[in-house]
Amino acid sequence: MGLQPPPPPSISPRQMNMMRIVASMAWSDGNLETNEVELMLNRFSSLFASDQQQQQQLQEELHAYLMQNIPLHELTPKLKTEAERELVLRLGYEVISASVRSPGEAAINNQEADAYQQLVKLLDLPPAIVKQVEAEAEADLQNEMNLIDRLTDELKQFLQS
Repeated sequence: MGLQPPPPPSISPRQMNMMRIVASMAWSDGNLETNEVELMLNRFSSLFASDQQQQQQLQEELHAYLMQNIPLHELTPKLKTEAERELVLRLGYEVISASVRSPGEAAINNQEADAYQQLVKLLDLPPAIVKQVEAEAEADLQNEMNLIDRLTDELKQFLQS
């Protein structure tokens, strides 16, 4: 008997796809740490669920999906609007820019840089938009709010629009 896929989550396909793309960027260096997963699950479940019981259930549902490293080229065609593509680009840029590195090590390693360039290519946004999104993300990275709080706030604003 083969591996069974996880049951469908209780979030929309649009929310799931965006979460998977951001997770794919986090996986780009081949490492997704347990504490990062737990933090993402806490934040995203609070965004997508309204009460504590729903949040706990959603965390259990989403955990299996975060553990899947799905190639970007399978996910990006599901983005329907330019606004979704811009948001994913921004979140992806922020995820790889926020990696904790040792002194003297580049903030973005080669695997992350390659994955980001692949994302840029797949999203097929105009170069001026890419530069604008990167500049906005850089400015936000200077803010003291942590990455997951920022991601949660940005997703919440986007999904409400």
